[in-house]
Amino acid sequence: MNGDNFTLSERIVLPSYIQQASQARRGHEQLIRLLLEQGKCPEIGWSESTVELFLNELAVMDSNNFLGNCGVGEREGRVASTLVARRHYRLIHGIGRSGDIAAVQPKAAGSSLLNKLTNSLVLDILKLSGVRSVASCFVVPMATGMSLTLCFLTLRQRRPNARYIIWPRIDQKSCFKAMITAGFEPVVIENALEGDELRTDLEAVECKIKELGAESILCIHSTTSCFAPRVPDRLEELAIMCAKYNIPHIVNNAYGVQSSKCMHLIQQGARVGRIDAFVQSLDKNFMVPVGGAIIAGFDDSFVQEISKTYPGRASASPSLDVLITLLTLGANGYKKLLSDRKEMYLLLAEELKKLASAHGERLLHTPHNPISLAMSLDRLQAGGDKVVTQLGSMLFTRQVSGARVVPLGKEQTIGGHTFRGFMSHSDAYTCPYLNAAAAVGITHEDVALCLKRLDKCLRTLQKEAQSSSSQMPPS
Repeated sequence: MNGDNFTLSERIVLPSYIQQASQARRGHEQLIRLLLEQGKCPEIGWSESTVELFLNELAVMDSNNFLGNCGVGEREGRVASTLVARRHYRLIHGIGRSGDIAAVQPKAAGSSLLNKLTNSLVLDILKLSGVRSVASCFVVPMATGMSLTLCFLTLRQRRPNARYIIWPRIDQKSCFKAMITAGFEPVVIENALEGDELRTDLEAVECKIKELGAESILCIHSTTSCFAPRVPDRLEELAIMCAKYNIPHIVNNAYGVQSSKCMHLIQQGARVGRIDAFVQSLDKNFMVPVGGAIIAGFDDSFVQEISKTYPGRASASPSLDVLITLLTLGANGYKKLLSDRKEMYLLLAEELKKLASAHGERLLHTPHNPISLAMSLDRLQAGGDKVVTQLGSMLFTRQVSGARVVPLGKEQTIGGHTFRGFMSHSDAYTCPYLNAAAAVGITHEDVALCLKRLDKCLRTLQKEAQSSSSQMPPS
C-alpha cells in the first residue's frame, strides 16, 4: 500500500498499529530501492516475503495484469492454468522483442525490468567471482551448448570466410555438437599427457593455425571446467596466440563460475591476450533448473551483437530463477557457497585418496583441476571392461549420481568424427578411472555417503572376482 492508503487505514485500525506496519513495509521498499539504485546483488539475502513482494510489484507492471486490459493481439499473456500463472508469478510476456533478446517490451515493463536487473546482478556476481574486467553479459534461455552455438553464429557475420574451429579435445558431446550445429568443422587437437594430467598441446594448436591459415579459422574454442584427468586449458597462452594471429577466442566455462581458479584463468587470459566471450551454465553454478546460460565478454558491443543474433523473444524463466536465487542468497550467501565448495573439494580429495589406497588404487594427481577428481581402477580392469562398467551401474542403482566410470578404449562417433578412448579426453589414456566432483552445493553427507557406497561396491566386485578365480579349473 502507498502512504495515502496507510493513512486511510488509520480510520479502521489503531494508528499506532498502522504506523508500525507502515515502517515494516518501508523496510522492504528500502531493499528494493537499493537494488534499483545500485543494480548489484545485495550483500545480505532477502527474505522470501521481500522477494515475493518485489516480483508481484513487477508483475502488475505488465499489460496482462492491468485492470481492465483489453487484448486483441496474438500474444496477450493469456494463460489457461492458474497454476502455471502462479508458477511464473504472472510474468507471462517473457523477455526481449522479436529482433533482440535484450530489448524492452512496451507491453511488459515489469518483465523488461526483471531482465535488465537479472543481467546486472549476474554481471556483479561474475566480477565478485574473479573476472573483474568483464564488461557485459546476458542470461539466455538455452543451456551451454546452444549458447556456444549462438556465439559461433555471431562470429560468422564477422568472419564469413571462416570454416574451422580449433578445439583442444574435451569429451563432452554438447560442446562438440555446438560447433557442428553452427555449420563449422571442428579441428580436434589431442591433449598432451603430463604426469596424470591431460593438458593443452599449444604447439599442436599453433601448427594447425599455420597449416589452415588464420583467416579460415572462426575461433579457438577452449575449456575451463572439465572432468579430471583433463584439466583447464592453458587460457593465457591460447589468448596470447589468438591476439597474435587475430583469431577470436570463445571459452566454454560451463561450471567454472564456482571456481576461483577457472575465473582467474579467464581474467588473466583477457588481460594478456584475447578472449571474446565466455559461456557458463546457470544450473551448474547457481543451483537453478536446467535451461539457461550466461554469455559474457569484455567488449560490450560484441556481447550486444550476440544478443541481437538470438531470433525472437525468449522465456523469462531462467532469468526469474536466477534473480530469485541471487536475491535470496545475497552476495555473502553466494560467497559462502563458493568457500564451502572449496572445503568439500579438499575433503573429497583426502577421503578418496584414502579409499583408493585401501583398494590398491590411487587418486590421480591432477592439481590443475579445481573441481573434478579421478581415481584409478587398474585392479578392476584386470577383470575386463565389463567389471569396470559394472561399477558405474552399481553406483547408479545405489543412488550415487554424478560419478563417472571411464573404461579404456571406448569409441564414439559424433557428427562423423570418431573419438577413440571417448570420455577419457585421450586416444589412449594410461588407466581406467572413476570421476567424482566437488561442485557447488555438495555437502559433508554427500561425500560420506558416496565413499561408503563406493567402498561397498568395490568390496563386492573384489569378492566376486576372487570367487570366480577360485572356481576356475587348474591349468
